Order: sequence, then structure tokens, then C-alpha cells
Amino acid sequence: MNWLHQIFQQSPEIALFLSLAGGYAIGKIHFGKFQLGGVAGSLLVAVIISQVGVSIDNGVKSLLFALFIYAVGFESGPQFFRSLGRHSLREIAMAVVLALSGLITVVVLARMFGLDKGLAAGIAAGGLTQSAIIGTASSAISKLGLAADEVQRLQSNVAVGYAVTYIFGSFGAIIICVNVLPKFMGRSIRDDAIKAQAQLLAGVRVYGPGEQAAAPELVGRIYRVAQGAGRTIAEIEQSASVDSPITVERVKRGGEIIGVQPDLRLQTNDVILLAGRRAGVVDAAGIIGTELQSSDGMDVVVALRDVTITSPKFVGKTVAEIRQTADAELRHGVYVVGLKRADKPLPLDPGTTIEAGDVVTLYGTDHDLQRASKAIGPVIVPSDKTDFVFHGLGLVVGLLMGLVVLRIGSIPLTLGSGGGALLSGLLFGWYRSRNMAIGNMPIGASTLLRDLGLAGFVAVVGLQSGRQAVETIISSGLTIFLIGVVVTILPMIVTMLFGRYVLKYDNTAIFAGALAGSRSANPAFGEVLDKAGNSIPTTPFAITYALANVFLTLLGPLVVAFA
Repeated sequence: MNWLHQIFQQSPEIALFLSLAGGYAIGKIHFGKFQLGGVAGSLLVAVIISQVGVSIDNGVKSLLFALFIYAVGFESGPQFFRSLGRHSLREIAMAVVLALSGLITVVVLARMFGLDKGLAAGIAAGGLTQSAIIGTASSAISKLGLAADEVQRLQSNVAVGYAVTYIFGSFGAIIICVNVLPKFMGRSIRDDAIKAQAQLLAGVRVYGPGEQAAAPELVGRIYRVAQGAGRTIAEIEQSASVDSPITVERVKRGGEIIGVQPDLRLQTNDVILLAGRRAGVVDAAGIIGTELQSSDGMDVVVALRDVTITSPKFVGKTVAEIRQTADAELRHGVYVVGLKRADKPLPLDPGTTIEAGDVVTLYGTDHDLQRASKAIGPVIVPSDKTDFVFHGLGLVVGLLMGLVVLRIGSIPLTLGSGGGALLSGLLFGWYRSRNMAIGNMPIGASTLLRDLGLAGFVAVVGLQSGRQAVETIISSGLTIFLIGVVVTILPMIVTMLFGRYVLKYDNTAIFAGALAGSRSANPAFGEVLDKAGNSIPTTPFAITYALANVFLTLLGPLVVAFA
């Protein structure tokens, strides 16, 4: 083993990436319906590697966690701040009750069993399966003014508590949400999911990667004019219904392309390109003539553009009001195919109200789209590049916030670098949702920051404290495990009772989604979705999950302060 020790001493990053590779390989293994996951797997492998002896600078750990927690905040920011409204009071209350009951449970058990701050925080992280607590608690411990070796010991114990309690933390959430809750409610998740889906209006169809409609809503077709001879372009376009508009994009006469004007009268054997809603284009055949498969020179390039709605002419108005008041020139040749708010699709129902920062997807020729975007707002230019000016500033602001220490008597309260980066990410994510022209971070980049940041951070913790972790587990592992069982189960039971009797949840599928989100329990949510068979639990889960990512993460410094 000396040769391994020498390699890791010369290049400790080898140990880090070996932990990640081995951890994610183990994390993919299924134990029934349970997977350990890449993060917990990386911690396990790192602890094993640490027995050889590895030394990694604390700065690497801080950097990786700051990247992870900022990315989490940036992704959750829009949904988090939109959740803080009267329409989501039940979900807010659910997340608050679970976080408070979790904090009280951990603090009471820590004092009853004489656990130090590190073990208490680790049990909170594992029992509540909120890995980010490891970082916020470790950062808070470093601000206590203790000797360096004591800080190292407490931070190592955070990893110990997490490692021992994490597995049941995942299992316990699944048991409560999928088994206990339906029995408590007296109805299955599947039955209530079907009932809730039947009550909803037709939702927005979202296609996955590589998917498209076999019969698209917007089409282009070529016709040879026969019975349409003598009609003007304007008459042809106005013949369509309001719900299925059409546009004459090109006209060919005598083999030559001619200019398209509203007052241009069509002649027999003219060839026209008609584009628009499928129903309108198909119906128009009866008043125009014979459809052609193709015709030279009749191809027109159309595009999809995402446009941020910033114009006061549209903000605060419903879709129906905009349709009634928008002038014909603006609407001509431009078709609305989608509407999003904070990257979440919205239905194009007449009653949907537009808010500043909503993104509308338009279809049409480049000329028409440019005209429309000038009246609506800035075009979002697709890019795979990250705006490092925006996000670099966001991390700076977050880390500065983490330096602030407030004292309640002799108790120091601080967000630490992790909590500061989280709050900064929330704020910058919200601002980005209101100003889509700046702050771009592609999904792939954000995913890499989250996965590499968290797994790398946990792996560094395991490499630094693995030897001590093994010793602690051997001496008191069973006690820590049983305390973790209580931390997992009790807050969820309290929150379940609160949700049923105080918040009056009566749909099992919606209730299960909200409860899983309140615990930020992704494995449990996956099982809930599987039982539901549709996406009904997703909305309550998204709200409570965004809130829980903040509330539970902030438990780290609170446990350190009060345990």
C-alpha cells in the first residue's frame, strides 16, 4: 500500500477522481428498487481510499461546495420566489413544518445522547437526506473559533453521521410517502392521481428530446390557384377563423416569384405557399385550388424564436385581451406556439395572464419575427456558453454574505460560504428569470456544477476524515443509526398529520408529492410518480422541493448553533 500512498501524496486529485468514478459505478447498482446513488457511493469509496492515507487542501472542498450550492440556488430561484405567494401557502407551510420539526428532533436527540455538533449535523444531513447540510454545517463549525484539530474532528464527525444515516434516510422517505401515507388517507396514489388529472383542463404537451408531433400544429402547403382566382391575398387570409389563422408567404406567376401584397389579386394557375395553423391551411384548399407536392422556388425558411415579454402593452394582460387588442400588422405571419414562465410551460388559455419575464415562442419568417420582437421584447439567442461575468459576480456576492457572523448572546449564527452561495444563487436565478438576455447557464453546465460539486465535496470529506469515520462507526455506529431512524421518520409523521388535519390535503397523489418535496426526497418522489402513473404529484413536489432545498440546507448552521 506504500506505493498507493506515495501516488496519492504526489497527486491527491487522483484519489478524488478515483472516488468519483468508483462511487458512481457503485451508485448505479440496484438493490431491489433502491440505489445508493453517486454521492453516497463517492463517500463510501472515498472512505475506503482514505485508509491508505490522503491529504487534500480544504480550499478544494470549499470551492466544490460553493459551485454546487450556487447551481442549486440558481436553478431553484425562479420557482422559489414564485412559490412565496398566497396560492402556495399550503406548500410553504408543509416545507416550514418539516424543516422545523427536523431541527427540533435533531437538537433534542443530540442533547439527550450527548452528541457533539458534528455528529448532530451529520445525522441531520443523512436522516433528512439533504447532503448540502454537510457543507453549511462544516462551514459554520469553522467559524466557532475552536482549535484546528477540534474543527477537523467535528467536521469529520459530520461525514460520519451522514454516512451511517443516509441509507435509511432514503428508505424511510419512500416508506412514508408510498406505503404509510396511502393507508393513512384510505386511498391509493394511483386512484387519486387519475381523479385529479380528470379535473384538469387539457395540459400543455411537452415533447422529449427527439420527439415531435406526427401532425404538427403549424404547417406549410403549396396550392395551384383555380377557384381562388380573383380573390386578393387579404381575402384569402381573412377567410380563416380567428383560432386557425393563415398567411400567404409566397406567390409564383408564370414561373416568376412576385411580391406579396394584401391587395394582390390571384390569377388562375398562380402557385402560392400557404402557412399557418393546420386546420386553417387544410380548410383553405376549398377556396384556393389543387394542392401540389412541390414547386421550384416556393420554399421559405421559417424559424422558432424565444422572446422575453417586457413590453407594457402585454404585461398584466390575459391571452384573450392580447388577441383582441394586438393590431393586424403585428400578428401577420407570426404564430404563438408556446409560453413559459421560469422554464415551466404555461397553457395558452384565454384566461392566462402574462407576467414580465414570461417567454413566448414564436413561429414565422425571420422578417416577421424581427418585426414582432421589436414590439414584444428582446429575443433570447440560443447559446451553449455560460455567462461567467454574471455567475462570477453571483459567487462573489454569495461568499461575501457567508462571511457575515451574527451573535445571539454567545451563539454565533452564520450562513457560511455554502449558505451565502445558496441565497446568492436564488437571487441571481430569480433575476435571470426576469431578464433572460443575461446570465445564461446551459442545462449541461448547471448539471455538471451540481453533480461534480456535491460528489466532489463529499469525496473530499471522505478522503480527509475516512480513518476517523471508521473508528467512530465501530464504536458507536448502532446508536447513530437508530437516532437517524427517528430523525427520518418523526418529522415526516408530524408533517403528514399537519398536512392532513391542518392544511386539509385530501388528494393522496398531490399530498404525497408535497410531502416528498418537503423532505427534498428524490427517491421517494420517483416512487410516488411510478405509483401515480402521471405527472399530477409534480407541481406540489416542485414547490415544496424548491423551498426544502433552502430550508433544510440552512439547518446546518442552526444545528451547529443549538446542538
